[in-house]
Amino acid sequence: MEIPEFAPGLGARVELTVTDADTAQSLGSGDVPVLATPRVLALAEAATVAATARKIPGGVTTVGTRAEIDHRAPAPVGRRVVAQATLTKTDGRTLHFDVTVHDDTTLVAEVRVERVIVDRQRFIAKALGD
Repeated sequence: MEIPEFAPGLGARVELTVTDADTAQSLGSGDVPVLATPRVLALAEAATVAATARKIPGGVTTVGTRAEIDHRAPAPVGRRVVAQATLTKTDGRTLHFDVTVHDDTTLVAEVRVERVIVDRQRFIAKALGD
């Protein structure tokens, strides 16, 4: 497997307008109609995937292995939030990202995400028990 090199500072952003499907009520992580913490994590991971997408060769992918979330403020239905991922460090095949999630005025969450570069087919075969 050819391991691509990623330089710290690499980044990407993804946006989401919060819908009923994104709320804690809908996802079962609480009973309030605001952006759910599991959805914050999914948004943060999407930003990290987007950061590496253009530079990753065929047959190689990254998988999430660790995340730490500080969910700081609520975002109600209809609010637009932006996740900005920045690669802060590489350690062999491991990529470390800092992700901030903001609405127009507020820091909604800070997320630290660790991803590992893997051979896609080998990973899938292992997952399927082959």
